[in-house]
Amino acid sequence: AHDNVVLGGTFDRIHPGHKLLLAMSALAANKRLLIGVSEAALLDKKTLKHIMHPQPLRAARLLHHLHSVRPSVAFQIVPIQDPFGPSIVDRNLQCIVVSRETESGGNSVNRRRVERGLNELVVDVVDLIGPADGDETNKVSSTSLRRASLGKFCLSGIPEDERVAGGEGARDFV
Repeated sequence: AHDNVVLGGTFDRIHPGHKLLLAMSALAANKRLLIGVSEAALLDKKTLKHIMHPQPLRAARLLHHLHSVRPSVAFQIVPIQDPFGPSIVDRNLQCIVVSRETESGGNSVNRRRVERGLNELVVDVVDLIGPADGDETNKVSSTSLRRASLGKFCLSGIPEDERVAGGEGARDFV
């Protein structure tokens, strides 16, 4: 474990993968867990960004979840407008927690830190939750949860027997 740990992400609609990443991050931190939560331009390429929860709500939900996991750690949640946030300027950090799919981002943070004369961080990689065969078609993600939310919204008020493709009412949403 390390005194000061950092991680970052969008954290829209917290799902089991987030919960694992957050729990491992909280367990890796002895004193402080610094979390950068994406906003602004970082959201531009997100699928269905127009139905994403606002950054303050995402941050509040993170804080609530983290306090239930490890209340003894100080949680600092900050908005970030670039992929690095405070990870490349905070001298007190010792570790960055990343998922397997964002491991290269942790290495990029270290390159930037070295360029600035700061210590490299231990890159703690948390494996993704999913099938053992590596098939990610059914991977739980915030994007899939946004799609599901949109589908529920679009289908509300349409009788179930009319929800099939090409059925009465369905054409209004294609």
